[in-house]
Amino acid sequence: MSAHDEITKTVTENDVVLYMKGTPVFPQCGFSSTVVQIFDYIGAEYASVNVLENPDIRQGVKDFNNWPTVPQVFVKGEFIGGCDIVKEMFETGELRKLLEDKGIKTAA
Repeated sequence: MSAHDEITKTVTENDVVLYMKGTPVFPQCGFSSTVVQIFDYIGAEYASVNVLENPDIRQGVKDFNNWPTVPQVFVKGEFIGGCDIVKEMFETGELRKLLEDKGIKTAA
């Protein structure tokens, strides 16, 4: 399976996907850590993909939507953005609203 096909499958099969450096338990960059903290704070379940484990996925996710950096967040198959965008959406309340509008549970 090509990296593009694998990414398509992952973002289609999971409501929220975080492509990150490291894992939620052990993020390996500050930006990935910030996004993990945001999702943990709002109580949203998400799938994570450690791009450091597979160079094809690491480059493939950048090519997938022409976004040059990781982390990358997808909601219901739609690319939302990286750390700065997710952080801004969190701070304005837009992230929780987006998730709830898409039928994704968050903590009260």
